[in-house]
Amino acid sequence: MNDRASIRCENISVGYGDHVVVSDASLMLHKGEILTLIGPNGAGKSTLLKTLARILPLKAGTVYLSEQDLMSFKNRELAQKMAVLLTHGKDPGMITCREVIEMGRFPYTNMAGTITASDRTIVEEAMEQTGVRELAQREYTRISDGQRQRVLLARALCQQPEILILDEPISYLDIKYKLEFLTTLQRLVKQRDITVVMTLHELDLAARISDRIACVKDGKIHRMGTPEEVMEGDYMETLFDLPAGSYDAVTGSVEMEKIPGASRVFVLCGTGNGTGAFRTLQRRQIPFDAGILWRNDRDLPAAKALARSVIETAPFATVTDEEIRQAEKMIDGCETVICTLEETDRIHPAEHLRTLMRYAEQQGKLRDMEDLFNG
Repeated sequence: MNDRASIRCENISVGYGDHVVVSDASLMLHKGEILTLIGPNGAGKSTLLKTLARILPLKAGTVYLSEQDLMSFKNRELAQKMAVLLTHGKDPGMITCREVIEMGRFPYTNMAGTITASDRTIVEEAMEQTGVRELAQREYTRISDGQRQRVLLARALCQQPEILILDEPISYLDIKYKLEFLTTLQRLVKQRDITVVMTLHELDLAARISDRIACVKDGKIHRMGTPEEVMEGDYMETLFDLPAGSYDAVTGSVEMEKIPGASRVFVLCGTGNGTGAFRTLQRRQIPFDAGILWRNDRDLPAAKALARSVIETAPFATVTDEEIRQAEKMIDGCETVICTLEETDRIHPAEHLRTLMRYAEQQGKLRDMEDLFNG
């Protein structure tokens, strides 16, 4: 990796008109890295991007591109170093996808915009790398949103940029095209040693694709680091002021809020087979308890987010008599007990599950999920 910063922002302030949205922000990013800005709506993420792209004027501080002041670049010179892909870009009109992609060569053409043989070679390479060659002769306005994003990425690559600015590039795409676009982007960043600064709403995907994440809130950059550093603990809930529900930093999953009131159901579960039941009960607005779960069990994050109470124990430890008694007391307070184990697992369940299933049967409370909702 190049030791010199590709982008360096020193104490910058950005905004619209007289209104400052983000102030005193400092960032540093090297070639071949992806930085993703996350944070609540209106925090200033897009304003930061548009300022880096020089669409909006910088209010204070300095931005350096490859150690040169951003403001010192002429427009044509900047377009040869930086490409910008905005969510709501201008409609190019009724032209073919190839013609859209060829626009990426305009920073290098003569005044008439003549496309040369060498330009066409670069266009062909960009189409090949983004998988849009088959779209070349199709009208741009008649292709899907996912295909458009790949065409625009090809256009950006034709600028042969060192820096790529992307504002919510996958917001309107279905999951197939989200993954397809980000996979292509990730590969191209490493192949071409491009620096990417973008915004994403999808926290799980931001955690997977980003080298670093910057969190924007209350006019400041609250936190910046690797996804593992930034998304630890309950910080995402703090960043987004979540009034309900939760975000699990390990799995990247978001859960709805737990249902208030006395628990009506106790869920016997483990090894990842209980999460679906938890979510079903939450959707049906049924408060529930869950257990007994080892702390490394795949069900535990969802259980802690959705259940009124959860009995948990040390990983791989023998469940104690006290923990079993605690579970039996919870069962006494519930109307129903459901066990999410598969039929084959019920033949030889863990000893504590066998004990609790037997106890629930003696109380006449053990039922299947289907019976619970159809009864």
